[in-house]
Amino acid sequence: MAEKADKAKDASVLKGKINKKLLIIGMIAALVLLIGGIGAYLLLSKSSKEEEPQDPGQSVPVPVVNPQAGIGPTVDIAEFVVNIISDQESHYVKAAMTIELTNELAKNEMNQRMPQVRDAILLLVSNKTFEELRDLQGKKQLKAELLSKINALMQSGQAKSIYFTEFVVQ
Repeated sequence: MAEKADKAKDASVLKGKINKKLLIIGMIAALVLLIGGIGAYLLLSKSSKEEEPQDPGQSVPVPVVNPQAGIGPTVDIAEFVVNIISDQESHYVKAAMTIELTNELAKNEMNQRMPQVRDAILLLVSNKTFEELRDLQGKKQLKAELLSKINALMQSGQAKSIYFTEFVVQ
């Protein structure tokens, strides 16, 4: 009988050790799952915020218009078509613009110098590449260069701004 009691005691001790091991393994597994779940939640929530596409129009600064600042005299440059530099195939620009001037004398001078102004515009635009002119920064750069070229021709006033009234790059 003593042997049966020893065997029963050994079996209960062995069963207790197995239950303890299973309990520890279960707690470790639950802890790993909990930490993994928290980590996945944090990673996915950050990446979803970063991957949201941003509207490029939101980052373009909008100029503040001063209602008391008057618009100077303007001169329209008629539509023109120019071939531009390209490696693969031929591309061209079709554009028209309005130039704002500082005074009426500048407007008269601009009208007299129109062949020189159109020539400067055509030469400058034809030396641009398709890649330069298809994005916003390229168009802003073109405006700045055109303003500089036109002001170099003018003597009785200056061009204040250039406004593209039509601009197609193809």
